[in-house]
Amino acid sequence: MAQIIETVDVDVPVRVAYDQWTQFESFPDFLEEVVSITQVDDTRNHWVVEVGGVRREFDTEITEQHPDDRVAWRSVGGETAHAGVVSFHRLSDDSSRVTVQIDWKPEGLAEMVGSMAGLASHAVRKDLDNFKDFIENRRTATGAWRGDVDA
Repeated sequence: MAQIIETVDVDVPVRVAYDQWTQFESFPDFLEEVVSITQVDDTRNHWVVEVGGVRREFDTEITEQHPDDRVAWRSVGGETAHAGVVSFHRLSDDSSRVTVQIDWKPEGLAEMVGSMAGLASHAVRKDLDNFKDFIENRRTATGAWRGDVDA
């Protein structure tokens, strides 16, 4: 398994950052390789991604979610095996830190080489920078889901 850990500080309150992150269907607005996400129910999403010209589909299941604190998930089928957590930390009334940790299994030679070269980490870093730009320009979330999911 490969692991990625990246962090970004955003100039919005924790609640705004967290609320935006719960709007999975908006991820294509700031996650470069995500083509679409369809929310199936409160804990399941269907993803379509395109990485290096290869299109993949998979489902994820939210395994833990606590408002303004964390969202954890795992893949539950499809062409990619991974799990992760996004945590939210209050820095001040108007700023917060978002940390992403992803554990994933590179599939095939191209992904193994890319993982060793740090390309996946670079992609997550860029996506977090895109999230920062997206939420700081909006100043408010496009929606929110404040439900709680226990592991």
